[in-house]
Amino acid sequence: MIEALKEEEIVNKVGGRFKLSTLIQKRLVALNGGARPLVDLDTKDKMEIVVQEILQDKIYLDAASEVRTAPGSDDSPPDFDFDSL
Repeated sequence: MIEALKEEEIVNKVGGRFKLSTLIQKRLVALNGGARPLVDLDTKDKMEIVVQEILQDKIYLDAASEVRTAPGSDDSPPDFDFDSL
């Protein structure tokens, strides 16, 4: 089991166990659907990746219980100006 899930820090950071569960589930769906991890870990365990994203304030739930990335943590591909090539 991931040790961070045994601590109250992660529960308090998200705002409760229900919100933590919701955030983890929704982010796992995104990662399984092809989203890129927002943290650099030497693991393929997606649960560990999600926990680290939460602990590093990379993701959170908004008021509508949708997963959002923190500013500067955008997992979308960078924009390229192909006209300048």
